[in-house]
Amino acid sequence: MPMGLTIGELIDRAAAAAPARVALVNEHVRVTRAELQQCVNRLAAGLLRLGIQKGDAVLLQLPNWAEFVYSYFALQKIGAVPVLLISGYRRAEVDHLCRLTEATAWIVPQTYRKMDYPSWIGAVREANPQLCHIISVRAQDEDANYTARLEDLMARIPDTAAENEIAAPCPQLTDPSTRAPALARGSCSGLRPTGVLKGDMGLPVGLHVAHILPSGGTTGLPKAIPRTHEDYLCNVKFLHDAGEMSNDDVCLLAVPVGHNLALLNVVGAALVGYKIVLLDSTRPEDLCRVIEAEGVTYFPTVPSLLKRILEFPSIDDFDLRALKRISAGGEPTTPDLVERVRQKLHAAYITEFGMSEGPLCRTRLNDDLKTVCGSVGKPICPDDEFRILDDAGRALPAETDGELAARGPGIFAGYLKNPEENRRAFTTDGFFRTGDLARFDRLGNVTITGRIKDMINRGGEKISPGQVEKLLLAHPDIADAAVIGMPDRALGERVCAYVRLAVGKKPTAAEIVAFMTANGASKLLFPERFEFVYILPLTEAGKHDKKALREDIKRKVEKQERGE
Repeated sequence: MPMGLTIGELIDRAAAAAPARVALVNEHVRVTRAELQQCVNRLAAGLLRLGIQKGDAVLLQLPNWAEFVYSYFALQKIGAVPVLLISGYRRAEVDHLCRLTEATAWIVPQTYRKMDYPSWIGAVREANPQLCHIISVRAQDEDANYTARLEDLMARIPDTAAENEIAAPCPQLTDPSTRAPALARGSCSGLRPTGVLKGDMGLPVGLHVAHILPSGGTTGLPKAIPRTHEDYLCNVKFLHDAGEMSNDDVCLLAVPVGHNLALLNVVGAALVGYKIVLLDSTRPEDLCRVIEAEGVTYFPTVPSLLKRILEFPSIDDFDLRALKRISAGGEPTTPDLVERVRQKLHAAYITEFGMSEGPLCRTRLNDDLKTVCGSVGKPICPDDEFRILDDAGRALPAETDGELAARGPGIFAGYLKNPEENRRAFTTDGFFRTGDLARFDRLGNVTITGRIKDMINRGGEKISPGQVEKLLLAHPDIADAAVIGMPDRALGERVCAYVRLAVGKKPTAAEIVAFMTANGASKLLFPERFEFVYILPLTEAGKHDKKALREDIKRKVEKQERGE
């Protein structure tokens, strides 16, 4: 375990160990470890010359481009704190996180797909007078909204000068006098790590914040999740140990780099020494092409994207034999999906569960099919404690449903400037309440049974959407399914299933219910409305966009009630 190291130091260690090995591939970019170190150092020095200082929070809003990796590690090198924003965030989310973190700079494209950032950059700057620097990436022309170009910051500084300039502000954790103390979980009402992050933000003195992640979910504005070098490297270290990763691996990242799932592997590549391939596309053809061309051995993803690859008609035209491991989480894993991965791709399937706040579980490579499909495995860090709690916060025995909670060296200390949420999120003895319903089996594996806030309340009966989805996905004619609660005047909510059928299949709602009955489902789990669709909307992370589905069914119900 690399205790006493910062994330920025990992780049130097990797370059020293094998400077000529390829570290990063993206579109037309292919850089070795030594070249990556040089790019990072030059950008770090350029950021210092621009005026970004140690302790400054910097918004980092880039898609799966090589410039994300350069920027993330350059900020780490000078002790600035990246605030990760997904590329789809617009004015409301960016303005909120900018004010919350007191960010002084923002690294953002001029254009990306349908996003027109310049149209609202001015409004964010006006609302945040501390935001001094707007740094463009891959800009096609001059734009008054931007104060600097990332390419210019990297181009004007010789390598030796860059190394000298960044040496002084580079954070160090090896000095015992500056090492972060043990933290009381839930004590974090804000971010005041002495000498590390600026601003009156209230974290325990000495906390070395590495970066800030936005909270997941699809409702409301995101919370800010500060992660330290110590707790995040704990996550990264044990995640890769559980997956048996080595420096010979090649990891394909098609999930957005602004998400924790991808960032764990960006940092993991520097720690373990494997090559990462960034792909700014989720088209099955592009994914298969890159897996073949780069000899990808590891692919972290989500089940919905994996299904699209397996359904790709031309999949057999590509040589995908290098692929050894696929990890996926966030949605139910079915035996059919695992078997198709094993038979079609000849790869091991890892089921996992993770949160930006730190709790991580995954199955192991030698786990049987029942464990892989019926659980998310065991916690990855042997020093993290996981419990299942009842409503009163008492620990529950194995095979009993309750709320999953965790504490330990891999768990964050609390949300930024949010004491009220921290009081709700942490127990009095420091366990973080995940908001997930779960149970332990007799062997210590965790099964996620649903999200507390997603539970459907049908006349007082609580129904888990995940449980219904798992029953639906077992049907051979159903390719994908998402279950939500639809509004109902009499019962409050009823169960609604959005279903995407397999090609050429047309089972009726009655036939699907009969299948569920034959598989032991109670009547309470039967969807009372089926919406058969050709495509299910996805979030930027590739998960079912249940917020969009809830809005869709609400409109349809209201329209029906009006008699339209």
